Amino acid sequence: HQSKACAMTSAHLFCVLAAILSFSTFAHAANNTLARNESAPLSTVLLVSFDGFRADYLQKYRFPNLQMLYSEGVLVDHLTNVFITKTFPNHYSLVTGLYAESHGIVANVMYDPVTKKRFSSENDTDPFWWNEATPIWVSVQDSGFKAAAAMWPGTDVAIHNQTSTYFMKYDSQVTFQDRVNTLTKWLADDKAVRFASLYWHEPDQAGHMYGPDNETEMAKALKEVDDNIGLLIETLKQSGLWGKINVIVTSDHGMVQCSQDRLIRLDSCLDASNYTLVLITPVAAIIPLTGVSGVYNALKKCHPRMKAYLKADILVRLHYKDNERIQPIILVADEGWTIVQRGNLSLLGDHGYDNSLPSMHPFLAAYGPAFRKGYRLSQMNSVDLYPLMCHILAIQEKPNNGSFSNSRCLLITESCIELPGVIGIVIGALMVLTTLTCLFILLKNRVPSSSRPFARLELQEDDDDDPLID
Repeated sequence: HQSKACAMTSAHLFCVLAAILSFSTFAHAANNTLARNESAPLSTVLLVSFDGFRADYLQKYRFPNLQMLYSEGVLVDHLTNVFITKTFPNHYSLVTGLYAESHGIVANVMYDPVTKKRFSSENDTDPFWWNEATPIWVSVQDSGFKAAAAMWPGTDVAIHNQTSTYFMKYDSQVTFQDRVNTLTKWLADDKAVRFASLYWHEPDQAGHMYGPDNETEMAKALKEVDDNIGLLIETLKQSGLWGKINVIVTSDHGMVQCSQDRLIRLDSCLDASNYTLVLITPVAAIIPLTGVSGVYNALKKCHPRMKAYLKADILVRLHYKDNERIQPIILVADEGWTIVQRGNLSLLGDHGYDNSLPSMHPFLAAYGPAFRKGYRLSQMNSVDLYPLMCHILAIQEKPNNGSFSNSRCLLITESCIELPGVIGIVIGALMVLTTLTCLFILLKNRVPSSSRPFARLELQEDDDDDPLID
């Protein structure tokens, strides 16, 4: 009877706690809906990219200005970017929410087999390459607002017949200060500007030149990056924009150390007359000239530190096969290995490797009226940033590979229930309450009553008494 009572008590308590949890979840969902439906001032987003900023630089070096920004805002420790982990594909993914195979910018160097056109950083202004997707600045302008850009890739291209309203053509000689001053003036002078973007080439350049393991040189480059973040904050404060607009600081990819001892020479496996090389390292794009199977089989056995894929067999998780600009054979070097046709190492640091590698991941930090204060998220996908920005800007998302549900907890209006924590608390509370209740029942049944045993004795001694129950 005691165990049955405990079981019944546990069941009742579980039902009560489950009801409380369900009600809490419903209440939070209702609050979120109300928060989204409340009228609010129009938001502005400033998206800033520091090329090649590896996520774990945040633990290895000091960033007083950046730390101040995310300590008052939010930090995502690891941003899982898209394959291939190169500059152009990832910058376009950040502003479209699409994988490279979907937005069409599949590499920094491309060849289109239908039109025979070629794309590179020196030849990137043909809208043909960009029109497979709609970046967020075009959507902002289609919504009746304006956009401004300081050298963000693609903003000077007439994508779907529109450049960014205001833009600066890429020129590496233009200082960070000049870029910030120009962009800030556009934001301050034209209140219709709702989306702004800013690109800076460091610490990518230093990472390539010295390698990320060169702590002396990387410390110099990263101090300059943090100084530039401080300059950005100060300029926004002087213009009255700091705290009024939403500033997002992120990057496109990380960086890994390379070595002369880790070379994969294609000429040792296959004569160059058998193929055309579109892209070289650490992901090589191959067009076979003498039969796909023969070229593939030779490259497949070329080196244990390099994987060869036929286009149809590329790993599904890489999202890198459904586009004509992806070539018939793709070679992928292991982390830190370099593919060359012949010759020696040219870069001490590189990127482009498998996007599951932590060394390829950037970070994300944000501050502004839309973001929570002092919140930290361990990981999200770079394609999740696009729906987040669309939500902040209150514009309609285009079809994308991201999910607002993965990034919504960064926002101050989204009262998030951390389900693992809540479930743990509920289970813990259930166990404690059940234990205490069962102990109470056991103790109650063990304590003798002063009246009941005496009454039973009287009944047993009196043979003439009728039974209590027939």
